[in-house]
Amino acid sequence: MNFRRGRREDYPEINLIPFIDILLVIVIFLAVTTTYARFAELKINLPTSSAEQTPTPPKQIEVAVGESGRYQVDDTAVGDASVDELAAALKKAAGDQAEPVVVINADARAAHQSVVNVMEAARRVGLTRITFVTQTAP
Repeated sequence: MNFRRGRREDYPEINLIPFIDILLVIVIFLAVTTTYARFAELKINLPTSSAEQTPTPPKQIEVAVGESGRYQVDDTAVGDASVDELAAALKKAAGDQAEPVVVINADARAAHQSVVNVMEAARRVGLTRITFVTQTAP
C-alpha cells in the first residue's frame, strides 16, 4: 500500500556557483599576497682573478664632415676630397693598427653624400668599425 500518494519527496539541492566564486577570490588573494623567493637575496662569494680588468681600447680615427662638404681626418684638413683621397688619409691615420674605429662627426646640415663618401673610403681601406657622434636634444 502506498499511503504517500500525492506527496513528492524534495531532495536538498546544493548550489555550487557561490562556492566556486568564494574559492576563486581566495586563490586570487593568495596569488597576489604571496612573496616569491628572489635570486638576488642569495649570498655568494665570487672567485677572484688576477687577470687584467680592462683591455686597451682600440685607436679612434676622428673624421669631421662640415656643412659645406669639407673633411678633416684627425687633425689634418683634407678639404673637398674625393673618395680616393679620403681613403688615403684614413689609411695614413690608421697606420699599423689592426682594427681602429672610424668616428664620424658630421654636421647636422652636411649632405648625406658627404657622410656616405667617408663610409665608402673606410670600406675601401678595410676599416669596418664605424660609429657616429650625436648630441642629445635639450
